[in-house]
Amino acid sequence: MAKKSKKQQQSGGTPATVALSTAGVDFTVHAYDHDPAHPSYGEEAAEAMGVSPDRVFKTLVADVDGTLTVAVVPVSGSLDLKALAAAVGGKRATMADPTLAEGTTGYVRGGISPLGQRKKLPTVLDGSVETHETICVSAGRRGLEVEVSPGDLAKLTEAVLAPIGRG
Repeated sequence: MAKKSKKQQQSGGTPATVALSTAGVDFTVHAYDHDPAHPSYGEEAAEAMGVSPDRVFKTLVADVDGTLTVAVVPVSGSLDLKALAAAVGGKRATMADPTLAEGTTGYVRGGISPLGQRKKLPTVLDGSVETHETICVSAGRRGLEVEVSPGDLAKLTEAVLAPIGRG
């Protein structure tokens, strides 16, 4: 689980790792064998990496008043849709259709990364990211995570920080 060089990332990485490399951001790639039978992608990632679930964040795509919006929350909790809508100045949020989320981001469900998406979407990071030196998010496919500083993730995704997670 060592860092890969920028050259390795650009030649064989996912769009997420290429985006991190291109930006010159420090990150660590964590790969593990994904079990399709596991009930939770995020909890599986935390267990496989030996990382506390409050440091592993899932990427969810919601529809806020007709605009697809990315929410990044701890895998140990859930998304507060009302708080997400409020964070982006909206009135109502619902989970996006999975097929639409996959087509818009370019990633498959369970492997959607907040980085390197096909179409840049408004992004909100749960405020709890600030309590961690590094967090893990999907690197763009099931069984692959990137560990990155919350500040770098917020900067690259142009994210808003808000309390959108529920414990």
